[in-house]
Amino acid sequence: MDLAALANTVGDDWTLMIGGGAIGLLFGAFAQQSRFCLRSAVIEFAHGDIGEKTAVWLLVFTIAVAGTGLLDLSGVIAVTEARQLASPQSLSGAAVGGLMFGAGMVLARGCASRLLVLSATGNLRALVSGLVFAVVAQASLHGMLSPVRDRIAALAITAAGGGNDLVRMSGIGTGAAVAIACMAAVAAIGLALYRRLPLRRLVFACLVGACIPAAWWFTYTMSGIAFEAVRLEAISFTGPSADALMRVLNRPGTGLDFDTGLVPGVFLGAFIAAALTGELRLQGFEGGAPMRRYLVGAALMGFGGMLAGGCAVGAGVTGASVFALTAWITLFAIWLSAGLTDWLVDRGAAPALPAATPVPRD
Repeated sequence: MDLAALANTVGDDWTLMIGGGAIGLLFGAFAQQSRFCLRSAVIEFAHGDIGEKTAVWLLVFTIAVAGTGLLDLSGVIAVTEARQLASPQSLSGAAVGGLMFGAGMVLARGCASRLLVLSATGNLRALVSGLVFAVVAQASLHGMLSPVRDRIAALAITAAGGGNDLVRMSGIGTGAAVAIACMAAVAAIGLALYRRLPLRRLVFACLVGACIPAAWWFTYTMSGIAFEAVRLEAISFTGPSADALMRVLNRPGTGLDFDTGLVPGVFLGAFIAAALTGELRLQGFEGGAPMRRYLVGAALMGFGGMLAGGCAVGAGVTGASVFALTAWITLFAIWLSAGLTDWLVDRGAAPALPAATPVPRD
């Protein structure tokens, strides 16, 4: 059954939710098995190594960018209709939000997507941190933190600087940009092979990256089928996590969309993958100090992600895949802040830790 037939059978809203759930399920399973984690990649890189963790992230990133670019170049989708390019974005929000998100990611030992995946495997630290992340994200969107977010976001807007489309602003053209992205993907595969990344993880990492263009294709196709307007989007976790929390707290209602199925789908996919491979294991906090660290980090990510317009995946991969300037600024800020936070908090404090103090490893 094609999408048009499915939409005629169950309705546009349910089709969007089913598609979001299916893509989320695949993303969750592949991310769990590949150990995809931006925080791990940044720390590995900051320690002077480009190993398996960095290779996995580079595979996901380059496959997502190359795949999306190829779909756009072939006319299958039109990325100029994406929110990141079609409407003004905040340069100040991208920079400040990215810095906050990167610091929070290190403190919470995982970005928003990684916390969701770890929660599904029985990691209670990630589950509690993910809930705090969603609460703060919602407060930053519509709650008491929204005025602060609005003030910071209004400091510098892309409309005043020539737009947000890096391809158009640079003048290199879509074909050249896609060619560069494809060469980067080949180089990432070469790096993974050179670092002897297990073939299983290499394949799963590529499939994680492929979920991004798949999501762009699905929502773009639905925009041409649905009676009501459908937003062109792919995978992100800041806004969808906040929306998922409110759906749990409020009475059931209408308004099903792609994001409605995404978060539950990722959780279910990671759970199934962990269950099939015997990786389900309950893990909790180990003392008050680690708990404070996780909760502060989750709060920073919640506000920073909403301010930046996306998380490590939403801005750092999905936004970057359409060459949105603000997404690349956010990604750079996340890498910079995460590396500095690791140096200041973990490596700087490591000698002072008692020898018997266990350090959680996610």
